Amino acid sequence: MAAAGSAVGLGNIWGFPTQTASNGGAAFVLVYLVLAFCLAYPAFMAELVIGRHGQANAVSSLTRIANNRWEKRFGFLVGFGGIVCASLLLSFYGIVAGWMMSFAVEPLAYMVGLDNVAKWVVTNDLYRNVLFTVLFMWLTIAIIRQGVQEGIELWSKRLMPLLFVLLIALIIYVVTLDGAAAGLKAYLLPDFSKVFNPKLLVSALGQAFFSLSLGTSVMIIYGSYISHKENLVSLAAYVTLIDVSIAFLAGLLILPAMYVAQHQGVQIFSATGELISRDTLVFTVLPALFKGMGPIGLLISFAFFALMSIAALTSSISMLEAPVSYAVEEFKAERKKATTIIGIVILAFSIVIALNFNLLFGFVATLTTQYGQPIIGMLCCIFVGWIWHRNSILTELKQGHENIERSLFWKIWPWYVKFICPVAIGAVFINSIS
Repeated sequence: MAAAGSAVGLGNIWGFPTQTASNGGAAFVLVYLVLAFCLAYPAFMAELVIGRHGQANAVSSLTRIANNRWEKRFGFLVGFGGIVCASLLLSFYGIVAGWMMSFAVEPLAYMVGLDNVAKWVVTNDLYRNVLFTVLFMWLTIAIIRQGVQEGIELWSKRLMPLLFVLLIALIIYVVTLDGAAAGLKAYLLPDFSKVFNPKLLVSALGQAFFSLSLGTSVMIIYGSYISHKENLVSLAAYVTLIDVSIAFLAGLLILPAMYVAQHQGVQIFSATGELISRDTLVFTVLPALFKGMGPIGLLISFAFFALMSIAALTSSISMLEAPVSYAVEEFKAERKKATTIIGIVILAFSIVIALNFNLLFGFVATLTTQYGQPIIGMLCCIFVGWIWHRNSILTELKQGHENIERSLFWKIWPWYVKFICPVAIGAVFINSIS
């Protein structure tokens, strides 16, 4: 659940529906599903295996596998690159999560009669952005200071099931509303002529890696916390399935809700058919939907955005754990002190982004999710496929699955992660810049 909590977050509920609406609807969903299972899952397995074998932070786990100086340098580059990527991700992620928190405060403010406060917390105001980013990062730091079992694992196990139940309930409600049928059609009936669009391919690949927290060293770290008795093959499959399911459900809620809102007079698309306010889609569509529900809408609005904040928190704690675990293990830093210092440094960069929002927000988001994560994930595949000895990998996997040598997974995955994953990920990027 902790690994699923890391995977399930704003990437699923904010990122996936936004990318779907911006990149051809059902065609994007189809490509995303294919890439999630055919490229992201094998890369996910690679990171988990590295982590459990190394029993340490990403840099140490990778360099321990290496056999010579060149390989150790390569391992350091991949591991430290993932830590930097996780830190950059958290710097913009904290801002979006702060928006989720502010939209959770709005209905509460209306309930107690603080109308001016309610209006202010949902305006794109610099002070609002900074305040809620600080609050969210404070929560993230507080949980990481508690450690793995009492912090990360405990809260992930409590909060994940609640998120799933609320999504199902909201979907059932939304699909009964006028306009929802058009949204379901856009979401479920693909235009196959858009499937090989280069922009769509790179966006779908980036979304799959962003959603599963790949290429950030996070899953290597979580792999190091997994017992040797666990079957990594099935565990990785469960996490991937949970992650993809939540993303699919979020799309099943947001896309129909978009068309419901449009039916109610909210402008979603421009005259040229382009999506308006991509980064703030969820904050435009859903509040309009909730307001149309009457008094009960305030309660549902609070529940939804509170759980979105929680989903963001289960991911943000994993991102902060990446640099913290490195500082604790490599430099013998005290966990609470390292967490506080690193968290404040990342928060400072978040504030810089907030101060230069139009210039930096989209740039940092694209740099990390569409380029940094897939490239580092690809390098992890190369590391497992070309540097780590096959027999050592088999020995590691056998600890939780004695008969894995005779399984279909073992007959396919080693050569698949060695040849197919690096070539396919590389081909997507070459196609996107050509």
